Amino acid sequence: MQPTFDTNAPKKATNLSINSDLLAKSRALNINLSATLEKALKRELSKSEAEKWQRANKVAIKAYNNFVEENGCFGDEHRTF
Repeated sequence: MQPTFDTNAPKKATNLSINSDLLAKSRALNINLSATLEKALKRELSKSEAEKWQRANKVAIKAYNNFVEENGCFGDEHRTF
């Protein structure tokens, strides 16, 4: 699976606003804000890309599910469970 963004791209400084209490408590716990934000953004981007893929392939997924419902899965005759 291809990455959803260039993992080798250089870092870029940015400004953002967050809840002051959330910031204070995060800093008190030595939470790495940059790393945490990157993980959260990566997760959101992956989720968004997956939803986009599902929308783009909705017809094919429905057709496959209908086929399986009518005919069973490929290789069902060889399963021992």
